Amino acid sequence: MKLIVGLGNPGSQYERTRHNAGFWLVDQLARTTGATLHAEARWHGLAARTAIAGESCWLLEPQTYMNLSGRSVAALANFYRIAPADVIVAHDELDLPVGTVKMKLGGGFAGHNGLRDITAQLGTRDFWRLRLGIGHPGDKSQVHSYVLNAPRREEQDLIDESIDRALGVIEWIARGDYEAAMLRLHTKPR
Repeated sequence: MKLIVGLGNPGSQYERTRHNAGFWLVDQLARTTGATLHAEARWHGLAARTAIAGESCWLLEPQTYMNLSGRSVAALANFYRIAPADVIVAHDELDLPVGTVKMKLGGGFAGHNGLRDITAQLGTRDFWRLRLGIGHPGDKSQVHSYVLNAPRREEQDLIDESIDRALGVIEWIARGDYEAAMLRLHTKPR
């Protein structure tokens, strides 16, 4: 079983902000698989069980706010005994240009408090990350405001395209063929 997590902040005031790119991916995945996310108090989030490529998967959007995302992820992962290596976290990534999508296992936080809390709650950095590039404002002092504002229309289009590319490899991810998924995501089209 896999757990696919989208990071973001709950509430209509955050719905279209760059920090919610992970929510956007999980929302699109739920639509694609016909799953309906429901509020689940025990998981501290919106969750749905679905099947992707014949594999059972949980979809999760923590409703704990970004900085406490690990509480939600660990609650579901621990209950179903989902190994950290079978947890895939989709999140906004300042260090990638807008519209870029990359996948990796483990790594640092790069100042992302959602990843920091998930690592603390799971007790390891060894979970998969689907990194959705949102670009950087250019100055560290502007990061907080930048991630909590909506992207420009052309940026939103590029982010949406990156989500589509990520969903294009989701069957491989569900089957655990992470290397093939990364190869496909990271290879530039001819």
